Order: sequence, then C-alpha cells, then structure tokens
Amino acid sequence: MAESQLPFAERVAAVLDELRPSLRADGGDIDLVSVDEASGRVEVRLTGACKHCPASVFTMAYGVEARLKQALPTVRDVVAV
Repeated sequence: MAESQLPFAERVAAVLDELRPSLRADGGDIDLVSVDEASGRVEVRLTGACKHCPASVFTMAYGVEARLKQALPTVRDVVAV
C-alpha cells in the first residue's frame, strides 16, 4: 500500500516516528493522542524530559508542527495536550 493510501492517523504516526530519535536523545518522547482528518487537527503529548522542558514550546512549533505540516499538508493545527 502506498504511503498516501494509509489512514491519516497512520501517516501522522509515521512522521512522529521520524522525530522520536531526536526527542529520545534528550530524554523525551511524544505520544499521538488524537487526529481529526476533517479539521486537520493533531493532538500530541510530550513525555519524559520534554514534558516540562522550557524549550518544549519551540520543540512543538519548530520541530513537531513544522515537520507534520511539511509532510502532510492537510495538517492545520498541532496541539500539545
């Protein structure tokens, strides 16, 4: 099955898997909480060291959100919950 034929949640999860090694290198990780393909909303949870890191806002905006929007143009909103 071609990647573009995978369900939206699986495509989001695959992008998060690409980001995981960098987060884990700093003692953190990321969980996919929910996706809404119709609205383009993705909810994630930073865990481990990333959960309370002062730079987590930058990690979300310039790392997670930017990469998801680059890989999946239908992603409109990425929210840390």
